[in-house]
Parts: sequence; structure tokens; C-alpha cells
Amino acid sequence: MNKTIVALDFSSREEVLGFLAKFDEPVFVKIGMELTYACGLDIVKDVKALGHDIFLDLKLHDIPNTVKGGMKNLAKLGVDVINCHCGGGIAMMKAAKEGILEGTPEGKEPAKLIGVTILTSVSKEAMNEELGIDGEVMDTVVRYAKNAKEAGLDGVVCSVHEAKAIHEACGDDFLTVTPGIRLAGGNVNDQKRVATPEYAKEQGCDYIVVGRSITTSADPAKTYREIEEVMSNGAV
Repeated sequence: MNKTIVALDFSSREEVLGFLAKFDEPVFVKIGMELTYACGLDIVKDVKALGHDIFLDLKLHDIPNTVKGGMKNLAKLGVDVINCHCGGGIAMMKAAKEGILEGTPEGKEPAKLIGVTILTSVSKEAMNEELGIDGEVMDTVVRYAKNAKEAGLDGVVCSVHEAKAIHEACGDDFLTVTPGIRLAGGNVNDQKRVATPEYAKEQGCDYIVVGRSITTSADPAKTYREIEEVMSNGAV
């Protein structure tokens, strides 16, 4: 799979298919809540049929049995990566993993399961004052990552700034998937902990999620290739 994941933050099937038609080869894409809630899970099947790798970003977070059942059904879609919230605890994450393994069709590779640590839109102040979690964001993220590893997950979603510490705590083979990526000079919008692809590569991020910088580009395929060149070949 490529190291660059394009966030398909669209609201219709037509927008998605029109955007993907601009690419002459399969890419790695993220399908999240906005698109899923607009089109249903059939959009996952449509995109998969075109040959693209898919990160299904639905962030499951509920009691363990409910999450297990949800993951069991989602595993049938054949996506490549899926996630749940680390905030649900170790038992919930273990149940999510069990659901994926049970739901994956025989002979197929199970989706990699990653846990969402602290959203990149959350600042230290919000984490401390609104969520009631004391200390630094880094400490909470690393603690959540350790819990995810204990639960058998393949990695976590984190900011670029936490990737190196997570690898130090959980090992180089523990995946770090990092949103909040912007090209130099780009608008950070609602993200708080952001970085460029070059910095993400330097920090050892395994995969990066890029949205507006690609989807609003005059030439999305060219922009995607340039970012992927940085991530896959180390041209920093």
C-alpha cells in the first residue's frame, strides 16, 4: 500500500467517482463519516471495486460487545485498515480485534486495526479543561498507544508530533497513521497539531492522511504523486 492516504471528504457518490477518475492508478483513500453517512456502506464497495486501498475511518466507540458486532460486519467489506477509539479501553479494543478476525471472509487478509488516540483537533487546554484529562497531550497519546498494543491492535492514529515517541514506546512495527498534514503554506483549518509531509517523514510516520491539500488541488494526481514520493522514497 502507498504511504499517502487521501481523505475522501465528499458528500456524494458522484463527487467521489469524479475525483477518483482523475487518477490513472489505484491510490490509498480514507472513507470517513461524512461520506459513509451520505452514501451508506455501498460507497466502500464502489471504491474497492475500482482497485483502491481503503482506510475505513468510522472510529467505533461503544461497549465491547457492540463494537465487536460492528467490526464483524465491517470486516466483510474487505477494507485494508479500520479504526476504533482507544478511549473505549483495552477490553473494547480487544473485542474490536475479535470482531474483525471473526468477520473476515475465509482466505482473505484481515483489515489492520488501529486505535484513535487524541484527535488532532484537540489542544492541550481542551484535553485538560474540557475532557478532564490532566497532563500533556503526548503523555496521554503514548499511554493510549501502549493500551492499543496490549489489546493486539496494529497501530494508532496520532499526530505527527507524537509518532516518534510512540515508536519508541511500542516498537518500529507498531503503525502510526497521522492526519493533520498540510503542504507548506497551506491553511490548517480546524486542525491544531499539524505538519508537512517532509516533517512527517522525518518523524518516522508510517502513513499520512491528506485531505484538502489534494482534493482541492488543481491537479490532484500530480500532488498525490509528489507527496507519495516524499513518503515512500525519503525525498525530504
